[in-house]
Order: sequence, then structure tokens, then C-alpha cells
Amino acid sequence: MLLWINGPFGGGKTQTAHEIRRRLPGSVICDPEHTGFGLRRTLPPALRGDFRELVSWRQGVVEVLDLALTRHEGVVIVPMTVTDPVQFAETVGRLRELGHDVRHFTLLAERETVLRRLRERVLGRVLARATGRRAPARRETWAVTQLDHCLERLREAEFAEHLWTDHTTVPKTADRIAVLAGLTLDPNTEGRVRTRLRQTAVGLRHIRLD
Repeated sequence: MLLWINGPFGGGKTQTAHEIRRRLPGSVICDPEHTGFGLRRTLPPALRGDFRELVSWRQGVVEVLDLALTRHEGVVIVPMTVTDPVQFAETVGRLRELGHDVRHFTLLAERETVLRRLRERVLGRVLARATGRRAPARRETWAVTQLDHCLERLREAEFAEHLWTDHTTVPKTADRIAVLAGLTLDPNTEGRVRTRLRQTAVGLRHIRLD
């Protein structure tokens, strides 16, 4: 099974994916952003844009995830924003055509909720700078410019199942996805402080430096 977790930038995809992986033995995260940023770095700076528009990215994602789903016995978790119907068809749709069990979920929240989460990511970048890591904030700026488009597109029926996350926690969102997918997660035994520290660590590990 593949769990594709969609949503706006700053919508909680990565945190939710890591929560599921932590509590679902045998599961793995396969992040298509790694492929995208690799392709982006290959291009001269003046030609770098949204890697999702590259046919090579969409084809590569399908090839890699097809391999993972064929060879790996556990659940594959994919946190990735896709809002364009053609790109969706050429990734999620194509994997389904290949016979894979793909469960797609879109995490949604009100605009102010997402903006607050993006501000928290900026604070994480400030902390990263304090520890010596270069962490430019332009991705958060770009995410804000994309927010209204993402929220509008992802509300469409083709991007269901929709899960609203304004008034819930990451562990509870993971629980909900598991129930809908027919999976059983290990119990969440963490306290609030430990959960917050772990989520901060996940956020720092996923800071992009380009």
C-alpha cells in the first residue's frame, strides 16, 4: 500500500508522514522532493523553476515508487504536494494504473492556520542559523504565494480524501489516516513535550538549503 499525503506547503504533510512511520512497523517514507531538488540542482540557476512541471520528475517518481512498492513489503508513505490535475494523473493515477493500492489523503486547514505553521517554520530556520546551518527563508515566502492556489485546488473532489487539521494534532491526524486506510498504528505513548521536541527535530532535518 502507498499512502500519498497531499496538502498545501506548510500543511503538515511531512510531520504526519513521520508520525505514521514511527508508529507503523515496516513502513518507509519515500519523499519525491528529493528527486525534484536533484533535478533542479542539475539545471543552471536561471532555468530552475517548479520541478513538478518536469516530465522527468513525474516519470522518475512513478518509476521509483513502483520499484519501492514492488520490492518493499511494508507500507510506503509519500508526503508530496500535487495540485495540478495532469501532474496528479501522471503520478498518483499512473501508480494506480500499474495496479498499486494507492490511498490518497489531502490535509487541509484554514489560511490563517497554514500561515501560522509557516511562521513556525521560519522560527525553525532562525534556530538552524544559530547552530551554524544556512537556511534561507525564501521557500516560506514562495509557500505563502502558493497558498491560496493550493487551498482552492485541493478542495476539489478529485483530491479527496480531505482531512481538516485546524483543531487536531499530528498524532490524531495520523490515527485518522490509519483508520481510513485500514491500518493499525502502534499506540502513541509520547507526552506533549517529547512530541514537540521530536517534531522540531523533524522540521530541522527537512530544512532545504537551496
